[in-house]
Amino acid sequence: MKESKGKKGKAVVVGGSIAGLSCAHALIAAGWQVVVLEKTSSPPTGCATGAGLGLDPLAQKLINSWLKEPQILDRATLPLTIDQNQVTDGDKKINRMLTRDENFNFRAAYWSVLRSLLYEALPPEIVRWGHTFLSYSVSDDKTRVSVKTKSLQTNDIIDVVGDLLIAADGCLSSIRRSFLPDHKLRYSGYCAWRGVFNFSDDENSETILGLKKAFPDLGKCLYFDLGLGTHAVFYELLNKRINWIWYVNQPEPQLMGNSVTMKVSPDMIEEMHEAVERVWVPELVKVIRETKEPFLNVIYDSEPLDRIVWDNVVLIGDAAHPTTPHGLRSTNMSILDGAVLGKCLEKWGVENLSSALEEYEFTRVPVVSEQVLFSRRLGRIKQGLALPNRADRPFDPTIASQEECEELQQKNMPFLLDIPFIILSDII
Repeated sequence: MKESKGKKGKAVVVGGSIAGLSCAHALIAAGWQVVVLEKTSSPPTGCATGAGLGLDPLAQKLINSWLKEPQILDRATLPLTIDQNQVTDGDKKINRMLTRDENFNFRAAYWSVLRSLLYEALPPEIVRWGHTFLSYSVSDDKTRVSVKTKSLQTNDIIDVVGDLLIAADGCLSSIRRSFLPDHKLRYSGYCAWRGVFNFSDDENSETILGLKKAFPDLGKCLYFDLGLGTHAVFYELLNKRINWIWYVNQPEPQLMGNSVTMKVSPDMIEEMHEAVERVWVPELVKVIRETKEPFLNVIYDSEPLDRIVWDNVVLIGDAAHPTTPHGLRSTNMSILDGAVLGKCLEKWGVENLSSALEEYEFTRVPVVSEQVLFSRRLGRIKQGLALPNRADRPFDPTIASQEECEELQQKNMPFLLDIPFIILSDII
């Protein structure tokens, strides 16, 4: 099918996070008009704060193709060239290496900085800040979609009409729920304490010198420390920060509102500090104890969806495939979703919208399904939880065979190095 040169399509994107902004870039490159509706009241500042993430090589190339300034992504991130898993002896407080991959080639980014870079590279009129999604309707002939949104500044109700509605409204997607009201998120069995330790004021402190002595590849290594029934992840971010995550098995907590982040009390933080002393080496314990305002995420995914397209409504990002974080896939899948959708729309044109969306779904569903399930399995292995094929023998990093340890590596992710054919010519 040759690229269509017909009328210009218009897409309404609900959600201005990384998935929605990536999609906006890809659709603009495909010749589409785009409106992004985002409930946040103002644009991101780009401040180096908040949680970190890892960008795979393909996501890096796609982002660089959208940014206006060459090499800006490299300047805003740090390399993660090593993926290392090690076991911690909780009694002796020492680490022993299990696996090490020195060809990892990811980059560590702040979520907030990446979002800011993507936003600033868009035309200013694309994103409508402070607009809450209310509802949508599809025309009888399935050619138009009308999205009702509320301006938080004026309280006006506004209708935005387009050819395509793109749901980038996250793992708790209300648009997905309109098609799949019985589809529920699946609790993983554990939560994650998270924090970002800022050592910019004293990079020669005892805490940082001790950490770098114990973990000499900080600044280029993604460290996974495994204990019995638990594991921690940490790596360095730009501007002298350490991003750390500690996963703790526990019953599912009760969440309030539409967020998977729990409010934590000083007593909860103190209990966490006491527990961390019993598990990890002193150098890591000091970093966790000295981190200001740690927070707690409840970890969910969902059973992979068989479809992510209904007429002229399409799901992308966490709305399409909620996933656990163990394969570093959430952001990377979202970026690739946007890129593939854009190329499908460019290829088929708005006159053949159903064919474009069919190809998008056909391309992405098998890949993201496998990656969600792999991330789930990897998390259960590292948390010492039962697996379908070895329910009576959870993973124990203290006695695991080399073959079992090889399962821990990120490079085993299905389709990790695959480039969808439809974007291949733009990448090579």
